[in-house]
Amino acid sequence: MFNLGQAQGYVMLVLTLAALVLEVYAFVHALKTRPDAFVAAGKRTKQFWMAVTGVAILLGFVSLGGLGLLAIVGVVAAGVYLADVRPAVETVQGRGTGSHQGPYGPW
Repeated sequence: MFNLGQAQGYVMLVLTLAALVLEVYAFVHALKTRPDAFVAAGKRTKQFWMAVTGVAILLGFVSLGGLGLLAIVGVVAAGVYLADVRPAVETVQGRGTGSHQGPYGPW
C-alpha cells in the first residue's frame, strides 16, 4: 500500500543527502586550494572558508532526513563558496577561463 508520509520521508532524505554531498564538495575544494589564491582573488582567507564550509557540513549532517533552517543555512554557505569563491580562485590558479561570458557578453 502506498504511504504518502513514507514517500515524503524518502524524498527529504535524498534531498538532504544531496545537500550534504554539495557541502562536502565545497569543503574538499577549499581544502585543496592554495592559501594565497584566496587572498589574490580578493576573497577571505583559506581558514575562513574552511570554517564556513566545515560548519556547513556539520549543519547538513545534523539536518539529515529533514529540511529545516539549519540545512538551508548549510546549503547557502556551500552555495556561496561554490558560486563566488571557487570560480575566483580557479581563475587565479590558472584553471578558470578568466572571462565569464553570458549570452549577452561578460558578466
